[in-house]
Amino acid sequence: MSIKNLLQGKLGFGTAPLGNMFRDIPEEEALATVDAAWDHGVRYFDAAPLYGAGLAEIRLGNALAKRNRDDYFLSTKVGRVILDELEEPSQRDMGEKGGLFEFGRRNKIVNDYSADATLRSIEDSLKRLKTDRLDIVYVHDAAQDFYGDGWLAQFEIARTGAFRVLARLQEEGVIKGWGLGVNRVEPIELAMELDEARPTVSLLAGRYTLLDHERALQRLMPQAAKQNVDIVVGGPYSSGILAGGTHFEYQKAPPEILAKVERLKAVAQRHGVSIKSAALQFSLANPAVAAVIPGASRPERIAEDQAALAEVIPAAFWHELREQKLVARDAPLPVDFTA
Repeated sequence: MSIKNLLQGKLGFGTAPLGNMFRDIPEEEALATVDAAWDHGVRYFDAAPLYGAGLAEIRLGNALAKRNRDDYFLSTKVGRVILDELEEPSQRDMGEKGGLFEFGRRNKIVNDYSADATLRSIEDSLKRLKTDRLDIVYVHDAAQDFYGDGWLAQFEIARTGAFRVLARLQEEGVIKGWGLGVNRVEPIELAMELDEARPTVSLLAGRYTLLDHERALQRLMPQAAKQNVDIVVGGPYSSGILAGGTHFEYQKAPPEILAKVERLKAVAQRHGVSIKSAALQFSLANPAVAAVIPGASRPERIAEDQAALAEVIPAAFWHELREQKLVARDAPLPVDFTA
């Protein structure tokens, strides 16, 4: 079953920022942000043990404890086990994302995609999230950006461990779906080619945005549509650079990215369009995409996201993006689906 039939709207909430990504977020502000999302109709929440070593899950669990569990859709991730043992967050090996959660909890994070670790991770997440069930479970970061040349070895551990556990849980009706939660297209492509335990949904962060979508369009999106694998787009603002921030790929944006953003902004300004609106609506225009889940750590950002989703963007804007080659020629655009 497609999760499109289960979600209440196409805008979800990615909770990575609630794990104190980039800054130390006050508890009240974090909880108020989740409340704001709820008040604006958001009913899909995504978390992960990695986000602040469990901090995002704890905060999300506290915020949603007062809600009826049947009223929202929840996903989290496996592949990391959080220990009681402490470590220095700034010394963690985070691949290309070093220091991302240095303001999070100091609990030690162990990478482990085995069957036993998958079950333990789910059990621990349920406790932190204060719930009795999960809807979707993603296998987190079994990809190049975290493991470099060793990513295929980690993927193989996941294939014989986490994948089989999650496929069984879906068959038993314990979860509604499972897949990969990654920042690279290749792991999802590889998983969709497997003869056994193939994903039914996957979360792709940062790889289907206005700034970066060509690679996903080559194989992933067409194959996902063919196999009825729903794609949830994370990081539609490319780590914030498309929402007025300075980060791209979780780091300071390089000059070539800043230059492209300025070109996009110039076109947007000519047509009176918000760049945030263009970013959200671009990602959702692909038929394979079930939802987008931008992150937020301030309550006011939620209203901005809702306004961006509702904004009416003139067809001329999309046509100019295509003419200026600021989007791939074969990228589906909202204008392609209007009479």
